Amino acid sequence: MINETALLESKALRDSALERTDVLDRVKALSLLPDGMHVTTAMVATYFEVVETVINNLLNRHRQELESNGLHVLRGADLREYQELNVSSSSGSYPQRRSSLALWSRRAVLNVAMLLRDSAVARQVRTYLLDMEYLARTQSVDNPVHEDTLSLDDRIDQRITHILGKTVVPMFNALIGTSGEHRQELVALRAGVQRIERRLHQHHTRLQRLEGTRDDRPAIGVMAAMDSMNGRTFEHHIAKLLRRDGCTNVVVQGGHGDRGVDIIGLTADGRRLVVQCKRFAPYLSITSPDVQKFVGSAKVLYSAEVALYVATCPFTPEALSIASETGITAVHRGVLEEWSTGEPLKVLE
Repeated sequence: MINETALLESKALRDSALERTDVLDRVKALSLLPDGMHVTTAMVATYFEVVETVINNLLNRHRQELESNGLHVLRGADLREYQELNVSSSSGSYPQRRSSLALWSRRAVLNVAMLLRDSAVARQVRTYLLDMEYLARTQSVDNPVHEDTLSLDDRIDQRITHILGKTVVPMFNALIGTSGEHRQELVALRAGVQRIERRLHQHHTRLQRLEGTRDDRPAIGVMAAMDSMNGRTFEHHIAKLLRRDGCTNVVVQGGHGDRGVDIIGLTADGRRLVVQCKRFAPYLSITSPDVQKFVGSAKVLYSAEVALYVATCPFTPEALSIASETGITAVHRGVLEEWSTGEPLKVLE
C-alpha cells in the first residue's frame, strides 16, 4: 500500500494519484478564480495555510513537475491578454501591475499537497489519497464496475465528456486561432465548455466510487469513515475502542445533561475514566477554551484519574499545552487514526 512518505518522495506515485482532485474539496473548499479553472499562488497558500513564500519555494524546486500538471506562469503579452479577458468579471481579484502571474490548475494544487511536508491541510489531503488508494487496492476483482452496469445517465455523461474534450474544445481552439473580431467571446465560451467537461468528469468519478463500494468495509478508509459519522455514532465508535483495550463499565452518556463528558468507564486496572468526543471537520481545531471547559468537568465533577479529549481534528498549540499541564490526554486526528487501526493508547495500559 502507498504510504505518505512514498507520495512525498516518488514522482511516479504522485502521478498515479493526480486524477483524484476531488479530495481537495473533501478536506477544505478550494476557491477558484472567475475562469473556473485556476487559482493564484496566494490562493494556494491560503488553502494550505502557509505563507506565500513557501509555495514559491516549492514552485522553484519542482517547476517542471508542476508545469506538467497545469501550472502556467504568464508574462508580457500573455499576462496582459489574460487580465484583459478576466479582470472585468473578477472585480479586481487578479493581481495588477505585476511582471508575472502564476496560475495553478486543480491538478497542480493536488500536486502541491503531495509535495508540501509542513502543512496540516496537505497532510489531510494525503490521508484521503491514501484512503482512496486502499479502496482501489481492495476492490474485489470479481465485482468490477463495467460500463454495462452503469446507469443510462452515467453513460450519457461519459459520452458528453468525451465529445467535449475531443471535439468541441479543439474546435474552439481552432476558431480562436483564426478569429480576430470575436476572439474574446470564443475564449469565454471555451472556458465555459471546459468547466462543464471538468464537472462531468468529477461526477463520473464520484459515481464510479459509489458503484464500487461494498457494505463490508469503510468506503474510503478509517478517518474518512469517521468523518462521515454523526456525533452519536462517533461516541459509540470511541466506546468500542475503549472496550477493545480492556476498559470496563463503559457508558456513552453524550447529550443533554452529560455535564461536559460523553463517555465514562474504568480502565483495565480500575482507574476512573472520562472521555470528551468531538467529531469536527479536519481543517478545524480544538482550542484552549475547549480543553479548559473539559478540565473542569473531568477533574472537578467526575474526579477522573484518566481523561481523554478525542477529536477528528488537530489541537492548537495552546490547547495541547493546557492539556499537558492539567493531565488531559489529547487524542488528535493522527493519534486517533493509529488507535482505530489497532495501536493502543499508552494512558490506558
